[in-house]
Parts: sequence; C-alpha cells; structure tokens
Amino acid sequence: MVTTRDFAVAEILRERARAWLDAGGAAGAREIVTPRYAATVMVVRDGAPSSSGRPGGVEVFMLRRVATMKFAPRMMVFPGGGVDPRDADESLPWAGPTPAEWAGLMQVDEAHARELVAAAVREVFEECGVLLAGPSADEVVADVSGEHWQEQRRRLLDREASLSEVLREHDLVLRSDLLGYRAHWITPEFEARRYDTRFFSALVPAGQRPDDQTSEADVADWVVPSELLESWRAGEALMLPPTVVSVEEVAAAAGAGEFVAERPVIAPVQPEIVDTPDGAVMRVELPR
Repeated sequence: MVTTRDFAVAEILRERARAWLDAGGAAGAREIVTPRYAATVMVVRDGAPSSSGRPGGVEVFMLRRVATMKFAPRMMVFPGGGVDPRDADESLPWAGPTPAEWAGLMQVDEAHARELVAAAVREVFEECGVLLAGPSADEVVADVSGEHWQEQRRRLLDREASLSEVLREHDLVLRSDLLGYRAHWITPEFEARRYDTRFFSALVPAGQRPDDQTSEADVADWVVPSELLESWRAGEALMLPPTVVSVEEVAAAAGAGEFVAERPVIAPVQPEIVDTPDGAVMRVELPR
C-alpha cells in the first residue's frame, strides 16, 4: 500500500527539473548518476512542558545548510552525509544489533549495513557533537563537549582518522541499539548529485548537548516540528520532500522515546518530476 503525494519543486531545482522534462525525462537522459550511499539522523528530545503543564511535544535537532553548499543549499536538514569507505571497517568496536541484523532490516549486504550505521554515528558526531557510543554495551559517554572531543570531530571531518580508530583509541563501542530505522529515500534521477539515504532516529544521550560547531550550516538548533512546518508552508523555510515527511512524523509522535522505538513500514522512495496542468511537481509514493 502506498500514499501518493505531490510537492512543489523548490525554486533552486525548477530550471533543472524543467530541462529534464523537456528532454523526455529518464528516456531522454544521456546519463543518470548512480546514487551514493548516505545516512542521516533525526536526533530528538521531549520538549519542555508549557506554563500550563501541557506536554511540550517532540523536538528535533536540525541544520540549515549554508548557501554555498553544492547539494541542497539553504535547506533545513538533519545531521548526515555520505559514507566513507572506512565506515565498513570490520574492526569497528560494536554493541547492539549486529551488522548482519541491520542488513536484514535494511535489505542490504552486511558490509553496506555496517558502513551505513557507522556513517550515521560518525556524521551526527561530526556535525553536531552527539556521540552514540560508550565504554560498554549498556553505557553511553556522557560529555563530549570539550576541546579534546572537538579535535576528534576535526580528525573525522578531515579524514585523518576513521570512526573505528577514534572509538578504539578511547575504549568505546558504537551503540547501534541507540538508533531507530525510519526511512529510505533516493535522490531523483534528474539531480547531478544523488544519494541513496537511510534515515535513522536517536534520543540525545543524557549529558550530551548538540551544538552548532559545523561549517556546513549557518543555523543549528532544536526545532519545534509544527513551527517549522508552518514556516515551510509560508515559504519561509526550505525543505526537500524527505525532510518534510520526516518532520511531519516527528510532529505526530507521542514522545521522543516512542518515536525512536517505532518500526514504520519502510520501502525505497524516489521522488519523480511530473508535469501537471499546474506545472511540474515532485511526486512521491510513500509506503504505509
């Protein structure tokens, strides 16, 4: 079963989308770029209750990408990025569901499962300073805010060290049990940069605080989903369809813990540019 939804094409994509349609779409394309594996993480928390005592709802940590980024400039996104070949390192210290178990869940081979989960943990640490790792299978490192950990983030970002190396140096294990699996999106075929992205969720660990110490974003902060969606509808905030759908799901969650524990129906979703009487739209078929 699927639900079909149409989204307006973002202004920065309209010229490329129109050219794609005029050329005949995939049938007329000279080359369709093979998507690169990527991972992104919705880090969530329960919002503070209102002055009247009503629950504050679930908040999610998001970034606004700087205007100079080649992919999705000025868009609101979750921390994430492409896999590094070293993310598949078999020596990566690991606790929680095994790469083989993740492979079954994500319908990929074990090596790809390992690198996707590792990429999720590495990218969320690089981009907002949340480290989903601990000294044992039932502990999480509590404070990664000091200069030493900033240096570890820099090493990872500059590819001076792999996630496996950083964790082994600090006697830590990746905690794959802290991740929930949310969605699988593939960049449309008309895009010059394409990603095959797995969406994960995670609670912010106790004692850790996401930050804005990334050069890829000019805004990085906790977001109230309903407020962001209102800004998006008003044209004040920019989001691509995968982000819109994900933020809607966070907005509908009863609590942060419940959101991470959910096991939604997941199937690959690849938006398609479709010409309609009202202009081009981005059409998606969402599993349900």
